[in-house]
Amino acid sequence: VQLQASGGGLVQPGGSLKLSCAASGFRLDNYAIGWFRQAPGKEREFVAALSWNGDSTYYTDSVKGRFTISRDSAKNTVYLQMNRLKPEDTAVYYCAAGLLAHYSDYVSDRGYDYWGRGTQVTVSS
Repeated sequence: VQLQASGGGLVQPGGSLKLSCAASGFRLDNYAIGWFRQAPGKEREFVAALSWNGDSTYYTDSVKGRFTISRDSAKNTVYLQMNRLKPEDTAVYYCAAGLLAHYSDYVSDRGYDYWGRGTQVTVSS
């Protein structure tokens, strides 16, 4: 059972990146998916989540309107499309999957069952 995050890199302010989170050993279909990030010297924070049934998405205020979380069931992969990136988006980004059903669980990093290893996103000119 594994989650593999990829797609990070160096991008200029205003640019875009698309992160991928591929699952192996289990199906993502019935799992809530969360993206979290951790900047140097800061605690890990919630970025975005997709409800277990795929009907709802949630975002932290600072990324609303810029980031989009989505799932491709055929590829067993979840994505985080990040547009209009800002230097303050610089962090290591982690994906997580959990059998969660409530908003309070989606936005907390405590209840997820599986975590990817993280991918570095650096926004700098």
